Amino acid sequence: MKNITDKIGFICDMDGVIYHGNKVLDGVVDFVNWMQENNKKFVFLTNSPERTPHELSMKLQRMGLEVSADHFYTSAMATASFLNNQSPGCTAYVIGEAALSKALYDVGIYMNDVNPDYVVVGETRTYSFEKIEKAIELVNKGARLIGTNPDIVGPTERGVMPATGALISPIEIATGKKAYFVGKPNPVMLRHGISKLECHSGEIVFIGDRMDTDIIAGIESNVDTVLVLSGVTMREDIDKFPYRPKYVLSGVGEIIK
Repeated sequence: MKNITDKIGFICDMDGVIYHGNKVLDGVVDFVNWMQENNKKFVFLTNSPERTPHELSMKLQRMGLEVSADHFYTSAMATASFLNNQSPGCTAYVIGEAALSKALYDVGIYMNDVNPDYVVVGETRTYSFEKIEKAIELVNKGARLIGTNPDIVGPTERGVMPATGALISPIEIATGKKAYFVGKPNPVMLRHGISKLECHSGEIVFIGDRMDTDIIAGIESNVDTVLVLSGVTMREDIDKFPYRPKYVLSGVGEIIK
């Protein structure tokens, strides 16, 4: 564990690593307190676009963790930054929660359901056939299709539930257009996390629960990876992939035992 605890910077996924739904996972409180007490640099990097950094900070506060909003970076924020860099002042038709719309507004991207430059899809609980129809119409008219993250499913208190990759697939199938996903494993997302830490890649460890988004993102960004078995990927799943995490733990609590 010394190879991990000696790191200066920690990038942590949230769903399946820190919590499931509204339930904090075993060992998380002690791990986060340890990072703060030892002046570690850390950022929570989440593919979920449903909450703002302030809302995530408040969520952890309700779970007994005091973490300020500047420690969070979401796929909604990464998507907004990507679109702003690609096409400043563009417009978008959005299927997603308020946090995604806010992230776009914050960089000057406004909503447009007539002739938008982009159709942007993120996780949402207000998914409807009407919205799918509208998105298909707009993509067929020339709007480019963007997904905040490619996750097909995500862990919740009620088990594994559909995520953005599943929600966007009907639009892809109906239009024949493939979405561009900004969230992990896209290196764009992880580079934002690394830049927030202001550390060299060799001084950072990336902790995640998914081989297909977290671990591959860490490997491709040249940082050490820790797979925790508290989320989506189980131990028996590891051999299904042509790459491996550097470390495999049952949860983040093991790091400081």
